[in-house]
Amino acid sequence: MWLPLIATALLLSPQTPAPQEKAAPPATTPQTIAAPKPRDEKLPASEAQAKAALDKSPRHGEYVDVKNPAGGPAIRTWVQYPERKDKAGVVLVIHEIFGLSDWARAVADQLAREGFIAVVPDLVSGMGPNGGGSDSVSSRDDVVKLVRALTPGEATARLNAVRDYAVHLPAANGKSATVGFCWGGGRSFAYAATHPDLAGAVVYYGTPPEAADLARIKAPVLGFYGGDDARVTATVAPTEAEMKKLGKTYEPHVFEGAGHGFLRAQDDRNGANLKATQQAWPRTVEFLREQLK
Repeated sequence: MWLPLIATALLLSPQTPAPQEKAAPPATTPQTIAAPKPRDEKLPASEAQAKAALDKSPRHGEYVDVKNPAGGPAIRTWVQYPERKDKAGVVLVIHEIFGLSDWARAVADQLAREGFIAVVPDLVSGMGPNGGGSDSVSSRDDVVKLVRALTPGEATARLNAVRDYAVHLPAANGKSATVGFCWGGGRSFAYAATHPDLAGAVVYYGTPPEAADLARIKAPVLGFYGGDDARVTATVAPTEAEMKKLGKTYEPHVFEGAGHGFLRAQDDRNGANLKATQQAWPRTVEFLREQLK
C-alpha cells in the first residue's frame, strides 16, 4: 500500500536535472611554419642567403690589400678562387651603392663556382672613419654616402689598380671582364669605355655613360634590367639604338615584373625577381665564358 504512494510522491516532486557534460574543447592543431625553400646552388645567393652560402663554400676566399694609386690606405679587396687545374679568367665584381657586403662576396663565390677568379674591391676603402671602408660605418645609409662621394675618376683609378693586380695573379690567364650591380652596374658600363683591354662588361640594372663614352667602348656589353624599374630601364632603348649606330655590341634583356636589384632581392615581387635571376644568371656565365676563354 505504501509503494504506490511513494511512487506518486516521487512523480509529483521537483526533479533535479542531471548535470550536463561540457563539450570538449576543439582539438588544436600545431601551427605549421613552412620551411624556407632550399637554395638553388646554380644561382647566386640572395641577400638573406649570402652569409650561409659563404660559410658553406668549399672555395678559397681571402682579403688582400691592393696599393691605392692615389696613396693613402690600400684598397681592401675580396678574392675568391675557383677549384680548377688550369688558369682562369678574372671577373671584377663592382659592388652596389651599399659597398662591399656579404652579398657581393657571395656573388664572387658563385662566379668562382663557375670557374672564374672573382675580385671585389671595396671602392670606398680609406674613405670611412679612421681610414676604414664599407665596414667602418654603422649603417647602410652611411655606406651610401661614402659611395656617392666617390668621383668617377677615383672609381676608375681604383678599378684599374685592382684589375692590374688580379690579371697578374699566378692563377689568372690575363683576361678580365666586369660585372656590376645598381651603382656598380653603371660603373661596369662606364669602365668599358675607359679600358681597351677589357674582354666584356655585364651590367645589372645600371645606367649607361654619355654617348661620347659609348663611342670608346670596344668590349661587348651585356645588360639585365627589371621591367618595373623605369628609372633605369627607360635608358635601354636609346642606348641600344646608339650602340647599334656606333657598331658596338650591346645585348640588353628586360624582365617583365622584376624590380631594381632583382638578383639580390630574389624573394620580392611575387616571384618575378626570382624568374629574372633564373634567366639572367645562366646568360651571364655563358657570356663570361665566351669572353674569358
